[in-house]
Amino acid sequence: MSSEKASLKKVSSENEMRWDSGRVRLERPGKGQRDLRAWDAADPQLIEQAMARLAAGRDDKPRVAILEDSFGALTLALERFDPVSVADSALLRQSVAINARLNGLEAPPIADWLAPPEGPFDLVVLKIPRQVDYLDYLLRWANVNLAPDGVLVAGGMIKHVPARCAQLFENVMASNEPQRAHRKARVILACRGSAVLAGWDGLWSGFALPSGSQSPGGTQNLRALPAVFARDQLDIGSREFLPHVVTAVRSMAAGARILDLGCGNGVLGLQALTERTDVEVDFADVSSQAVASARENSRQAGVSERARFHHTDAVPEGERYDLILCNPPFHEGGTVGDHIALRMFRQSAKALSKQGQLLVVGNRHLAYHVKLRNSFSQVRQLGASPKFVVFACRH
Repeated sequence: MSSEKASLKKVSSENEMRWDSGRVRLERPGKGQRDLRAWDAADPQLIEQAMARLAAGRDDKPRVAILEDSFGALTLALERFDPVSVADSALLRQSVAINARLNGLEAPPIADWLAPPEGPFDLVVLKIPRQVDYLDYLLRWANVNLAPDGVLVAGGMIKHVPARCAQLFENVMASNEPQRAHRKARVILACRGSAVLAGWDGLWSGFALPSGSQSPGGTQNLRALPAVFARDQLDIGSREFLPHVVTAVRSMAAGARILDLGCGNGVLGLQALTERTDVEVDFADVSSQAVASARENSRQAGVSERARFHHTDAVPEGERYDLILCNPPFHEGGTVGDHIALRMFRQSAKALSKQGQLLVVGNRHLAYHVKLRNSFSQVRQLGASPKFVVFACRH
């Protein structure tokens, strides 16, 4: 891949992460991301704490799990312990492959929540996510999969951890030892608690679609796992978008193929499947929990035989579609920008059939109409509100 070749160029010293006993060179993959550091001050502190625990352990071959490593810093620094690395985002697989090559290492396998590994693990290293519900999920998973005397080493930048982080650790884990803050980052050591995923009422959360957005078959209830965007209510962009999705789907030929790109809980693709019984929909999202949620919602709606699911940050490779539906994100972790949307637009242009079209909804201030013309010869505004604009794009 061209992005991988580009990533093998010489990296600056700013992208060399160091800790007491080692160093690793890291890059953030993707156009527009190379000027951003691929690690933060919490990563070397997590590595040092993890290595101290492993050195003090009695097991010659401890089992180590890493949760939510961002770009491979933790996975590659601890690679001699053969860790199992689990992340919601499909981007970690790409990042670890690029950065392993940059350091002359073999890229280890990366797991996700579609097929998570099983414990017991002697050590779980957790990079604390921003979403409090997702952190709750990860701590409960750790309780299930830690060995009885296992240790959780968790940490993150203080400005990025959820507001209720300390209280959540107290409620979910058996014991907590917050370490002294250093370079605006903090690490917490914890032992296995009794709160687990089974029976947790926060595992799934959802909403019923408003009456104007339901299929002819009746009310649709959508649920989602904790890492999924807007899992508790229909986001404003999708609310603006749905009537235009319905109009486009109704005019399609029998057997049409549709892609819900960045599907989240699957609301757009499910609307298409319930509107027409003679079309097929692919669901794709960078989040494995989003893909799992869309798959569950399709099953609940009785339309899963006409649906396929892809855990990817891209348009599924080699596929061709008559309609692509896209409500693109404009942030990736703490980075805000349109780089994700622009990549989606370019890929969509290549994946559309000759008469196919891309439907896009976006915040008005992002000026997508200008950027879409770089990939499409026809860009037509279908609707607008004070905050959002909907476009139809063709070759």
